[in-house]
Amino acid sequence: HGLNRIWKCLSLFRVISTEVNVLDVRFGPAGNPDSFYEQGYKSSLDMPSWLAEQGLNAYEYQCGRGVRIKEEFAQKLGENARKYDIALSIHAPYYINLCSEDEKIIQKSKEHIVKSVRAAKWMGADVVVLHIGSAKGGERALAYNRAKDYILKIIEEIEEELNGVKLAPETMGKINQIGSLDEVLEMCALHNSLVPCIDFAHLHAVSGGKFNDVDSFKIVFEKIEHVLGKNALQNLHIHFSPIEYTKSGEKRHRTTLDKGFGPDFKLLAELIVKENISVRIICESDGRQSEDALVYKGMLECLTNHTLPPFVF
Repeated sequence: HGLNRIWKCLSLFRVISTEVNVLDVRFGPAGNPDSFYEQGYKSSLDMPSWLAEQGLNAYEYQCGRGVRIKEEFAQKLGENARKYDIALSIHAPYYINLCSEDEKIIQKSKEHIVKSVRAAKWMGADVVVLHIGSAKGGERALAYNRAKDYILKIIEEIEEELNGVKLAPETMGKINQIGSLDEVLEMCALHNSLVPCIDFAHLHAVSGGKFNDVDSFKIVFEKIEHVLGKNALQNLHIHFSPIEYTKSGEKRHRTTLDKGFGPDFKLLAELIVKENISVRIICESDGRQSEDALVYKGMLECLTNHTLPPFVF
């Protein structure tokens, strides 16, 4: 009887905390996790309902190997996502390199971006995440300037087609890739169709594992506000997962089951709660994207619940 009473109280506490929690934070996976297929599902059309059952409400559709999704399929995916309140984004192909001097590569990069935007419009996704490119040796500044010029030309050509879809340059995890925090923010300041995708695993990797306290995360948000304004902190697009790295940066994404790999999500969660920041957190853990997204969601909810007055049994 005593255990039943405690369980009822805990359940009531959970309901109260959910009602009081005003944080606008969404969690979801990048692509389809292993467990989705292990449970017998085969089509991404089932992801929205499956995610809702798990307690998640965001989904980043992966086009890393090319935009092959058909219009009818994308529209159906969007319908399902809206039905289950799943916020959609797209990851554009990895082949994009806006830093290149090769006009053919630039043209292909433009085509990848256009196709990604078109697919986003079909399904109702609001963000297209993209990689800026890479540089050779000491040519980083020149390569970055080329990328800024090209992204503006592309936006100018497709601005009408964007129509609310944001392009999100991603902070990158390898030293030779263009996509440091400063580079991403400077690029996003060029046009209101550009927003940052902050990948904290990548930032952790390129810094040699320095994202190990709240201040490290706080500095990122302060830079975003300084360069792009306070509004940029609302609806911020974030990638998060444990990561393995070397002196060159990112080696591979890990999971919360792999011990000893940062960054620690609790540090980010503390800042989100303290500053009441509105974010969408896409988990890129290796094969456990949804499971780890739920782990992160649980951490945030625990911190949020602690802001309530003590419940008297």
